[in-house]
Amino acid sequence: MSEIILQVDGLDPVALFGEKNSKLNLLREAIPEVVITSRGNNVKISGEKKFTQKAKDRLELMVRLLREHKELQLQTVKDLLQGENPFESKLGNGHSNKTILHGRDGRQIKAKTVNQQKMIAIAEANDVVFAVGPAGTGKTYTAVALAVRALKNKVVKKIILTRPAVEAGENLGFLPGDLKEKIDPYLRPLYDALDDMIPPEKLAQFMDTRVIEIAPLAYMRGRTLDNAFIILDEAQNCSTAQIKMFLTRLGPTANCIITGDLSQVDLPYHQKSGLRRAIDLLSPIDGIGVVRLSADDVVRHRLVKDIIRAYEKEDEWQRQRAHQRTEEEGGERKEGEREGEKV
Repeated sequence: MSEIILQVDGLDPVALFGEKNSKLNLLREAIPEVVITSRGNNVKISGEKKFTQKAKDRLELMVRLLREHKELQLQTVKDLLQGENPFESKLGNGHSNKTILHGRDGRQIKAKTVNQQKMIAIAEANDVVFAVGPAGTGKTYTAVALAVRALKNKVVKKIILTRPAVEAGENLGFLPGDLKEKIDPYLRPLYDALDDMIPPEKLAQFMDTRVIEIAPLAYMRGRTLDNAFIILDEAQNCSTAQIKMFLTRLGPTANCIITGDLSQVDLPYHQKSGLRRAIDLLSPIDGIGVVRLSADDVVRHRLVKDIIRAYEKEDEWQRQRAHQRTEEEGGERKEGEREGEKV
């Protein structure tokens, strides 16, 4: 028999163990070979050594998550106890996870995954950053947080947020209102991020004085963007010409983050996304950084991760099928050529 006593000082027991010990009971159910009792700041784990150590490791991860992120969701505990490897990506793995800035309610805004931390580090070291990955990985939110921090610290004088106004299966012309009212729904995710970080009155003032500017990508043509933090969002829906146009707008003191999801291109079938080509062509240039996020970085509903993986699996199968057909057609062509030579 083995007995381990852990001290969990400085944490709200309800936040750690859940209401009516709901989170602690999940741990008990996951490792029924041990007896777990809590009293005050002490947790006692009794049982066979290999099982007590396992329970200790899981509990320490719960404590670490709560300390780093100030919250511990019930679903996060379920993921942890199911042994999901991606769970580790939500931890700081020993690196400092500094607060980017404080939101309008005083809440700390910081990276939630290792790749988000990497995105921050790469953005601090490069003037232009490509951040690519699936939906829900915090690309846009992290980019906006970095832009707001730069504005608050007077590193830049303005923020420019832009997106290509590409129809995602719906017709832009049928939306009600003038051009601005038609375009605004496409830019709504950018407004939502700003709403989290800047008080409403201050945000309205910034928008009125164009300290913060949100505009469709087409409005960038012909401009020089300097003393600004610029974010090009949804860049997978840009053509090569559009991305080139955008990048050649940058002034001497500009910072830029380009975000996109190469699995969700809404361009017409015959038109290729310029984002992948831009990354391949420009990533070797000094001062340009690339960070790739994955399903492991998803911070939305727990099912979003599974949905993304299901589509990725299907896409990979389709690619393999297409490659196999190409090889079979090539083999048939060669066989036909040999038969022709015999005749």
